[in-house]
Amino acid sequence: MDSAPIGVVGTGYVGLVSAVCFAHLGHRVVCMDVDAAKIERLRQGQVPIYEPGLDKLLEDNASRLSYTTSYDELLEQCRILFIAVDTPPSPSGDADLSRVQHATREIAKRGGERLLVMKSTVPVGTGEKVMADLEALGADSMTYASNPEFLREGAAIQDFLDPDRVVIGCFREEDGDLVEALYRGIDTDVVRTSVPTAEMVKYASNAFLATKISFINEIANVCEQVGADVRTVAHGMGLDHRIGPHFLQAGIGYGGSCFPKDVEALKQLAGNSGYHFQLLNAVIEVNALQKRRVLGKLTAHLHKLRGATVALLGLTFKPQTDDLREAASIVLAGRLVHEGVHVRAYDPMIAAGGHPLFPGVTICADAMEALGGADAVVIVTEWPEFSRLDWAAAARVMERPLLIDGRNFVDPAAAVAAGFEYEGIGLGEPFAAAAPAPS
Repeated sequence: MDSAPIGVVGTGYVGLVSAVCFAHLGHRVVCMDVDAAKIERLRQGQVPIYEPGLDKLLEDNASRLSYTTSYDELLEQCRILFIAVDTPPSPSGDADLSRVQHATREIAKRGGERLLVMKSTVPVGTGEKVMADLEALGADSMTYASNPEFLREGAAIQDFLDPDRVVIGCFREEDGDLVEALYRGIDTDVVRTSVPTAEMVKYASNAFLATKISFINEIANVCEQVGADVRTVAHGMGLDHRIGPHFLQAGIGYGGSCFPKDVEALKQLAGNSGYHFQLLNAVIEVNALQKRRVLGKLTAHLHKLRGATVALLGLTFKPQTDDLREAASIVLAGRLVHEGVHVRAYDPMIAAGGHPLFPGVTICADAMEALGGADAVVIVTEWPEFSRLDWAAAARVMERPLLIDGRNFVDPAAAVAAGFEYEGIGLGEPFAAAAPAPS
């Protein structure tokens, strides 16, 4: 193990989880970020993001972690530097590489023998462009490798320490050897390849998973027309080892920090290369339309949306995270407000009051407050606490106990027994309400 510390540029979701997990493997790690407030919180042992188990892992490995806002301080100590900055979508749909370019230029200006390892999700060809930039800046002694991340929010620590694979792309074999050595102690397949191929593995993986989600949502929509149950369809499909059970849960579409931007970026990359990626166009369109189907279900039951009160349970894009990036709730809430609906919402990770991403929405302190007097409730995010909710009590506090289950999370029979009209995604006909539960 190299006695010199590893540097990690960017302490966002990927950077911080990677840094803490590398420290857990026994490496010293220097975390660098331009956000002084975030660095100060980390110095105090506070984790600025929500990820189950991360605070404990950081505390256990605090002696091997240090933090700085200075490139000079970072480069005084580190030869191997992981770039883990954000690559958000640009207005064109391409990945915005401005933060990557800023980081590489700051490192290049300071010279020295460095290995830059790209953790950020970047388009195919980025590694070659970075190498050209380094050469133009006179940083001839710096080299580059690609080491894409495959971390699921809510299970990121497990995904890092017990991964399906580690992918390493390099221009020089010795650089790949250095990166691979950092993962010593992790038993998994290591894929050694070229930089462009490593970059493509990341995009292709996310695009395929997004495709599975859009596919099962299309199947769910057909199931509603023909009276089939998509849950059993998905189970029967998933037992085929060629298909597998993962990402076959019908719902209101994918969101988050990866799938939407990576699918769009791959589509744009293909288009920029002269290839029209028809399948990804359909995947994106299906995902957008799936959210609108919830509005259609509400309209079918309520007949008129304007003036109605609708409660949304769950706002984050998935459970076990506080991430709202590209969350289905943002689009759904916005459309409801536009239709003149009074929207109340609850999410265990979002503070009560107002929120800039949800103008016109009242965010409540608990689920029962959100449900009080509502004409309908929509489950948007399948937080475990919603499975423990007293649904009979919930039905009694609502004006009309109508449940649109956007994640097929609540058992329809249990919802009906509690007094709800219930409709899920792809479950055939809506379930009629039973007699009201006794007080």
